[in-house]
Amino acid sequence: MKLSDVFKPLDDKKFDMFHIKSLLTTGMGVFTDGYDLSSIGIVIGAVLASFGLHSKTPEYNYWEAWVSSSALIGAAIGAIIFGILSNKGRKTFYGIDVALLSIGAVLQAFVSSPLELVLVRGLLGLGVGADYVLSPLIMAEHANAKDRGKIIALGFGLMWGFGATVAAGIYLVLTSLGYSLDTVWRVVLAAGAFPAASVIYLRRKIPETPRYLARIKGDMKAFENVVKQVAGKDVRVNENLKDTNSFSEYFKKQWKIFLAAASLWFLFDLSAYTGILFGPTAIAKSVGINNPAVFQFITEFGFTVPGGLLALATIDRVGRKPMQIIGFVGMAGSLMSFSFFRPLLPAFLALIVYGMYDFFMQAGPGSISAAGMLGVELAPTKVRGTVQSITVASGRIGATTAGLIVPTLILPSVGVDGLTLILSLLTFLAAAITYFFIPETKGKPLEESSMENQYVKV
Repeated sequence: MKLSDVFKPLDDKKFDMFHIKSLLTTGMGVFTDGYDLSSIGIVIGAVLASFGLHSKTPEYNYWEAWVSSSALIGAAIGAIIFGILSNKGRKTFYGIDVALLSIGAVLQAFVSSPLELVLVRGLLGLGVGADYVLSPLIMAEHANAKDRGKIIALGFGLMWGFGATVAAGIYLVLTSLGYSLDTVWRVVLAAGAFPAASVIYLRRKIPETPRYLARIKGDMKAFENVVKQVAGKDVRVNENLKDTNSFSEYFKKQWKIFLAAASLWFLFDLSAYTGILFGPTAIAKSVGINNPAVFQFITEFGFTVPGGLLALATIDRVGRKPMQIIGFVGMAGSLMSFSFFRPLLPAFLALIVYGMYDFFMQAGPGSISAAGMLGVELAPTKVRGTVQSITVASGRIGATTAGLIVPTLILPSVGVDGLTLILSLLTFLAAAITYFFIPETKGKPLEESSMENQYVKV
């Protein structure tokens, strides 16, 4: 009997109201992440202008970089902290993440200097990092094997984009009503508190994951009770399944896969957050769009959502690996085409070429690597939280790198066309890493996809 057989009632369970409730509970935190991390790209010009900084001000690029990146730095730190804490209980700290998001969002409305905003967004980032670790972890450990890809892609992939679009919508409404830009950016940033606060109670009530109870805590009675609650089936396990293997044993055997997963999120975020942070400004202006919120709406509904829908239709059928490779190659091709042909194309055609980058991004790695899927599916239960925290932190470091060097070094040196060419080469590299180092995980129980079965027999 394999270890995965113990969890078979969970893996065979059909998609039902429990999964829908879990999607809502976890997805609203991800919605908030998307709102908070993208909204700064929409309002950054207004933020700096309200503090007397303009594009020709010597300190403008410096503060643009730090305000844009501070939440990402906080997220890297938060990921490591809560990845370690996740082995004390998946749900033990679930709710604290969105509480940090709520507090950080509200405080943004009261800052009086760029430095204060940097510090407050760093606090907010701690909650983002925690959520990036805990939400995919809990989603995956509660999901059935057949639908796990769709559940994570929807709950973590598309919900992020919807949050970003709501931020753009609020910006458009407030500016159309004639509010001052100083009021607009404060309200836009602070409004991120509402979706986060709405699920604090639900997150505190979500059941602990059976895999944590069996493999980390070793509480078989609690494991049986949760399986009964979640899957509606009575299970009896006559031995304690607590994992006694050391962390080093797992990392010694699987470090190449863990490193590949972390590298892919780093490369993805380095590319994606260039678009998130500077797309509504620098790239939008290069295709003739001066309103950052309009650019966000066009790219989200014209390209990102269709890409996400394709991911939902294919991720559990075609598989993670081929969709990720197709996505990265498509991103690279779109960026390279944009770099070479943008000056020769009418603005609307250049926008379509760039928009296909968003389409392929969400159809592939935006719904897989950046949804936290690789970290949770490729790591055994005992080290899953740690590996997930490493992959999340790697992604946030990639995003921070984009936030700090793009406005200060790359854009001033090579412009939009040079920037997109550099990013195209990095996404080609990510496609190659996926092809050579990432195994397919579709339809497999977590104990099989992570090779945990090989470490124990029941």
